[in-house]
Amino acid sequence: MAVDNETIPSQLRKGVVELAILALVRRHEAYGAEIVDRLGAYPGLAITAGTAYPLLSRLKKSGLITSVWRESPVGPPRKYYRLSAEGEGAFGGLTQAWEDMKDAMDSLLPLVERTIDLKTERLPNPAAPPETFQ
Repeated sequence: MAVDNETIPSQLRKGVVELAILALVRRHEAYGAEIVDRLGAYPGLAITAGTAYPLLSRLKKSGLITSVWRESPVGPPRKYYRLSAEGEGAFGGLTQAWEDMKDAMDSLLPLVERTIDLKTERLPNPAAPPETFQ
């Protein structure tokens, strides 16, 4: 399956945006546009409102977040989101899964890079076929 360079970051980001949203609303409730803005401060996590609102709806339906309407000092009422008790438990599990994956990748990537460098250095002739990676 061919994947272009723009698709790869998008696929990786989709896997962590849910955890990022739960982290944002864990301690302080926030409304949708505020969540989009706060995620936008982290370029790898930036999403549009068109992505955020369906995700917030899905998180609410799954019981991980709750929402409440509050009057806004400037404009119409806003729906504020907060982590639910069930979401708190899920957050712990997701955070542990993220840490485990991050630690594994932090260990793996340097090994792969070092192995590639070593194999390149061992090749006496750049035109020679590379050894198989194990």
